[in-house]
Amino acid sequence: MSETHINSVLPEGWARGRGYSHAIVARGQKWLFIAGQLASINAKFPIEADLDMGKQFGIALNNLVETVKSAGGKPEHIVVLRAFVTSIAEFNAAGDAIGEAWRTTLGKHFPAMTLVEISKLVDPNAMVEIEGQALLP
Repeated sequence: MSETHINSVLPEGWARGRGYSHAIVARGQKWLFIAGQLASINAKFPIEADLDMGKQFGIALNNLVETVKSAGGKPEHIVVLRAFVTSIAEFNAAGDAIGEAWRTTLGKHFPAMTLVEISKLVDPNAMVEIEGQALLP
């Protein structure tokens, strides 16, 4: 079985990204493309109306990691994440909860990442959707 090698890239003189890598160099066997994950429990909808941004981010990120594990990977095989949120202000306000969710699911692994504010998501209660790519051994 081949190994997966994933290394963060930091251009000379650049500040290290806070909670993400500017770029990733990856070598492995299989690409896994993970569809956008919402804060649904066991992919059941609708999303609970009382979940705040921090809780939704944690559930969505956990769903993404569980998908990677189901494909035979580990969280550290994730190379790219794209997070879509309905409010950057709410995302920033939920920083502590989001940080805790990150530590619980990804530890100190920081893939290349994009964060985008959008007007709404497919589920009317959804505030966050996270998609990604992983390179599996």
